Amino acid sequence: MEYSIKALGDMAGISTRTLRYYDEIELLKPAKISESGYRVYTDKEVDLLQQILFYKELGLDLKTIKEILTSPSFNTIEALYTHKKRLLEKRAQIDLLINNVEKTIESKERGYKMANKDKFEGFKKELINKNEEKYGTEIREKYGDDVVDKSNAKMMGMSEEKYEEFKQLEKEIIDTLNLAMDSGNPKGELAMKACEFHKKWLGYTWSFYSKEAHRNLGEMYVQDERFKKYYDDNRAGMAEFLRDALVEFTNR
Repeated sequence: MEYSIKALGDMAGISTRTLRYYDEIELLKPAKISESGYRVYTDKEVDLLQQILFYKELGLDLKTIKEILTSPSFNTIEALYTHKKRLLEKRAQIDLLINNVEKTIESKERGYKMANKDKFEGFKKELINKNEEKYGTEIREKYGDDVVDKSNAKMMGMSEEKYEEFKQLEKEIIDTLNLAMDSGNPKGELAMKACEFHKKWLGYTWSFYSKEAHRNLGEMYVQDERFKKYYDDNRAGMAEFLRDALVEFTNR
């Protein structure tokens, strides 16, 4: 079946300007150009556009999407199964949040206090959802779905008391890193103490630990702008300082 650019845009819920841009960057080329000069798309392009929109939903930029779709190892069926798994996880997260909001509304309307446990369960799920949207793609590519899923499950199983310990330790990491940076030595005692705190902090959510994984995480903090911003917003250069400290810490 053949589609005009308008028909395809209407079907996918995107603008014709977007489709023209995809053509320009060679992400989604039309099957042919008609004698009248109009773009013509077929079912093959419809399937490709579906993949593009799936990956956009997961937060990938167009350059990365193009690299994935043009890779010789790209498998459409495997990609669809992965998309399905992620969407089901997202639906489960959204369902839990909706349930949490409904309970909160009910407690307000009927004048009874909502159990802190119920509030906390929804909060943890919301936190996982935000982390998945912001960092999920990179983390899953680096460590695999199984590791990330187990980490999320560990977070969901965390008690409110443990979660407070987890957040307090996160603060201690930053405070200790600031002191270590004052000393100017990423191999010094304070820097190693910050790394030890960081290792303990990972243990709250990681289902495994290895020096290599810890060291690689430090490198990701520097290479990925979103992770880098988290640390550097606390103090300029903190991400690189932590990376250097972790290299020393994991080599000991």
